[in-house]
Amino acid sequence: MEIIPAIDIIDGKCVRLTKGDYTQKTEYFNNPLEVAKIFEQAGIGRLHLVDLDGARQKRVINIKTLETIALNTSLTIDFGGGVKTREDLERVFNAGATQVTAGSIAAKDPDEVRKWLHDFGGEKIILGADVLDRKIMVSGWQQATELEIFAYLKDYIEAGVHYAICTDISKDGMLGGPAFELYEEILKEFPSLKLIASGGVSNLDDLHKLKTNGLFGAIVGKAYYENKITLEELKEINDAD
Repeated sequence: MEIIPAIDIIDGKCVRLTKGDYTQKTEYFNNPLEVAKIFEQAGIGRLHLVDLDGARQKRVINIKTLETIALNTSLTIDFGGGVKTREDLERVFNAGATQVTAGSIAAKDPDEVRKWLHDFGGEKIILGADVLDRKIMVSGWQQATELEIFAYLKDYIEAGVHYAICTDISKDGMLGGPAFELYEEILKEFPSLKLIASGGVSNLDDLHKLKTNGLFGAIVGKAYYENKITLEELKEINDAD
């Protein structure tokens, strides 16, 4: 299983939100590049970089942070937040992202995202499936939809999606454990999907259980920044693969 640290950006700084609430923001580092280098030096290969300003303003904002990390590390970066057009997509790839996470845009404009999948391939576009009570949430988790998670995944797998990041919003930033049951159901229904867990990881046992359950990857954020999981433990899980 891939360990995928998250760096969430507001105003160029590394932050974490609780349940996606911008009023519940904790700043951890002023320089995201320093954080990215710490992960790289620990032997971690992937990074989940989220432009929270972009997610809220519906346009890519923190492109310079992406460029800086891509130029100064060898991390495989997936970038999300504010990517709404093909121009945005190409700009983000040109800035050094290996993959782009299609979040709200995938729910709001599925025809556009299907074009991206057709033109760029399923290895380049990750489906961001943010869920509350099994319904897809959009616009920085501020807006509910009537889209049900299993039907949503089925449609996009048929359209060519290989990867999906599934975040249970009720778990995010709470350090109370991931949505194990939901992930088990998803993988039972879609065994070929490269499913990435996001939200709720609180300790090493959570990561071991996700790995045992067959997750492709697990995003780790607050648990690391709050010293619930050490860098050495992340490295241990990563090296075990």
